[in-house]
Amino acid sequence: MTALAARAASLLLRYPDDHVLAAVPLILDALPMLPTRIAASLRPVATHRAAGEPGGLRAAYVDQFDFRRRSSLHLTYYTCGDTRRRGEALAGFAAAFKTSGYEVVDGELPDYLPAVLDLAAADDTGWRLLREHRIGLDLLARSLEKSVYRHAVEAVRALLPAPTPGDLDAATALARTGPPAERVGLQPFGSSR
Repeated sequence: MTALAARAASLLLRYPDDHVLAAVPLILDALPMLPTRIAASLRPVATHRAAGEPGGLRAAYVDQFDFRRRSSLHLTYYTCGDTRRRGEALAGFAAAFKTSGYEVVDGELPDYLPAVLDLAAADDTGWRLLREHRIGLDLLARSLEKSVYRHAVEAVRALLPAPTPGDLDAATALARTGPPAERVGLQPFGSSR
């Protein structure tokens, strides 16, 4: 059931193109097979997409995920920001996909939550990556507090072990300060004589 839940969440968190929207009736049909708590979290997103006008769904999705850093679907952004450390973290995600025999398609970065969910649906490596980046999921859920997409993220979080006190503390600290910023190599060009 976790594979089905991961795949459903992946589709519900992807850009609502025609292919993704065509899957919504299948997701709605599959919800009764999932644990009640998970189905209850995914249902509002699936229903929203089933009832929505495609153009409006697409515009709202872009506004939510493409123009707001605090609701990034890229898990390493939360703990690494736009720093060199993020490159290392992305390389780790790419290696995990490769070791599992999978690859990210459509030009997405390997830390893209729907891609990681697809990996989780097929291989335990995806679940490991989600557990290791739980802080990002927790912060994403907070940032989506008033969005229907929060429900899909809550479903993913419910599939993971409960956060540790350290996870909660780290998420609270990052929520206050935001992602890390690059501190090296930002001096002005030239000498300061």
